[in-house]
Amino acid sequence: MVPGGASRWGLPLGTVLLLLLGLASVAPEPPGAACSQKTNTTCEECLKNVSCLWCNTNKACLDYPVRKILPPASLCQLSSARWGVCWVNFEALIIAMSVVGGTLILGVAVCCCCCCCKKKRSRKLDRGDEKAMREQEERRIRQEERRAEMKSRHDEIRKKYGLFKEENPYARFENN
Repeated sequence: MVPGGASRWGLPLGTVLLLLLGLASVAPEPPGAACSQKTNTTCEECLKNVSCLWCNTNKACLDYPVRKILPPASLCQLSSARWGVCWVNFEALIIAMSVVGGTLILGVAVCCCCCCCKKKRSRKLDRGDEKAMREQEERRIRQEERRAEMKSRHDEIRKKYGLFKEENPYARFENN
């Protein structure tokens, strides 16, 4: 405890005590308490024990049938059954959880498919880039060969007609 009436969290001591008392009052009852004793009380009283199920039609607090996932209709209709919180019935809870679960599974599946397709596409692009670069290099080599061939043809024609450019432009005048 810190001097000056404050707790180590920086809150006044009275506030900390009130918070602790508030948490203790909403803490669930131990599972050993019988649910049938809470019949004809309120839903909130019944659901303080996490092993209890509240049936709204007959205002009964029942032990949750833990051997079954859902309470059977003979025990309580799903639209009237409450567990955990009083403001959501079992039917709505099942539908909501199914939608949320399905959405999550669908989202994960779409993400996995997108990632796989993206990897395949990038591999194809890498292979395509390599292929394009190889083809470009081959075209460049063929073009250089054609240029050299054309230059040699032109040089032969120039020699034949005496138009060949020599190293020294005055070499023609020396022979005369």
